[in-house]
Amino acid sequence: MSIVLHGVAAGKGIAIGHAHLITRGTTEVPQYDIDPDKLDAEVTRFDNAIKATRKELEQLRGAIPENAPTELGAFISLHLMLLTDVTLSREPIDILREQKINSEWALKLQSDKLAAQFDSIDDDYLRERKQDMLQVVRRIHNNLVGQSNEINLAGNLFDDTVLIAHDLSPADTVLFKEQHITAFVTDAGGPTSHTAILGRSLDIPSVIGLHNARKLITENEIVIVDGINGVLIIDPDEVVLNEYRRLAREYRSHKRELNKIKKTAATTADGINIELLANIESAEDIKALHNFGADGVGLFRSEFLYLNRDNMPTEDEQYEVYAGIVKKLKGKNITIRTVDLGVDKNPRWFGQNSTPNGSLNPALGLTGIRLCLAEPVMFRTQMRAILRAAAHGPVRMMWPMITSISEVRQCLIHLDTAQRQLTERGEIFGPVSIGCMIEIPSAAMTVGSILKLVDFVSIGTNDLIQYLLSVDRGDDSVSHLYQPGHPAVLKTLQHIIRTANRMEKGVSICGEMAGDTVFTRLLLGMGLRRFSMNPNNLLSVKNIILHSHTGHLENDAAKILRCEDPEKAEKLIKILNQSEQAELQAV
Repeated sequence: MSIVLHGVAAGKGIAIGHAHLITRGTTEVPQYDIDPDKLDAEVTRFDNAIKATRKELEQLRGAIPENAPTELGAFISLHLMLLTDVTLSREPIDILREQKINSEWALKLQSDKLAAQFDSIDDDYLRERKQDMLQVVRRIHNNLVGQSNEINLAGNLFDDTVLIAHDLSPADTVLFKEQHITAFVTDAGGPTSHTAILGRSLDIPSVIGLHNARKLITENEIVIVDGINGVLIIDPDEVVLNEYRRLAREYRSHKRELNKIKKTAATTADGINIELLANIESAEDIKALHNFGADGVGLFRSEFLYLNRDNMPTEDEQYEVYAGIVKKLKGKNITIRTVDLGVDKNPRWFGQNSTPNGSLNPALGLTGIRLCLAEPVMFRTQMRAILRAAAHGPVRMMWPMITSISEVRQCLIHLDTAQRQLTERGEIFGPVSIGCMIEIPSAAMTVGSILKLVDFVSIGTNDLIQYLLSVDRGDDSVSHLYQPGHPAVLKTLQHIIRTANRMEKGVSICGEMAGDTVFTRLLLGMGLRRFSMNPNNLLSVKNIILHSHTGHLENDAAKILRCEDPEKAEKLIKILNQSEQAELQAV
């Protein structure tokens, strides 16, 4: 009898294959007392495990293959950063000395404490960093007990192997390109976990957050991984198999068709030009951007320059990175978001100043632009580097987590200071367009006043939705309440887009809604003309744009926006997408 499990769709596509169970972990943690005269030796044993783990991760980072996802290096760097944090490298030693217990048990007590702290965080992305911490803990534990940290894959794997694991670390995915891995599923993970992000980047079918998949699957059992709908089917019958084989063929055919429109301009059926931009994190992402035909970079996340280091990056270091990307874009626009450090992105160079981590409610604490304004030297250093890079091509500068017009005024003063400093030094710099992230309800409601001072705004829908609905989508008990199509969300988006268009200022969406084809037609009908997304989503969104008529969509969007019932709004959005598809088929 078939078993159907529902989880979170990560990598798109459909795969049918033989299950291979990954069994590892720290289920049995030894617990015993240590004689006082042997505590120093126990501390040395723990330190050696930390050193061995660091060496492993550094070797993995140095051995990343060229064809691996660009995010992989950043994630391994994050694991290195977590490893060197005192909460994992030193505080377990304090526990073992105080309680006179073995290293493994001290590490478990500390990891349990940290896990509880992560669970209390409201923000879904930050909350998901718990899995990264646990993955690092597992590596330390394995080095303490003498176990290997590598995935033990059999040498006789099927060509259609589907990995079944409790969780997969970024390092594990290095093996994917070398082995016959058709798809993977995990019990752990959420929409913003690194496992989900890597699943999307690897472009292989994957479903995560299944909770109990490993307990229900036997080795070599036939499974279906539906990465489109987030479904895992165990032991399917022949009827189901044949249906999914057909769907897999259709999906592959659809992907081939999408590849044909890479060089086609994103113009609607009624002749409206739409700008499709990419969200990137490093210079390596530029290749994918050009490959998918993006018009430029709508969001460059600069905070990764600040992580896994003992000091703040210098102006020249940042300039070299920004200028290198600007040159590679060959005249295409780039929007550089100033550093958006926060709870899970707390660099070591903060030293004992644990400001981002010290907040009782970190998601509402000293993050985003608040931290930049509290650290003006850091802020102006980055802006000088961005201004210098602008001498090589078109650059936009964007400030995150703006809440009010007063913050914008403060930012403009710092920008003026940065420009004056460069002039006094005789440095060459170029003009930049100035913009703000709209991800806080207060900024959304006062966007007209904010736009009087800046050139453009970009809507960060991920955070905006969570703040508007007070929902952490990483929390299983309330994640169903995270509704991008909620009337309050749609009315807020409409207000921002309409205000910007009326004032003839640029407006884009750079959150997940921009790359979600469920909302492409609705956003077009609301007047959005600039979308910024993961490069992998560009072609799917472009395909819908090419076959959409904005004139028709405006009336449909207005009808949806008049609705204040979430369930009814969801139905109307489905009808909108179905009617457009029917219209296409008629043509």
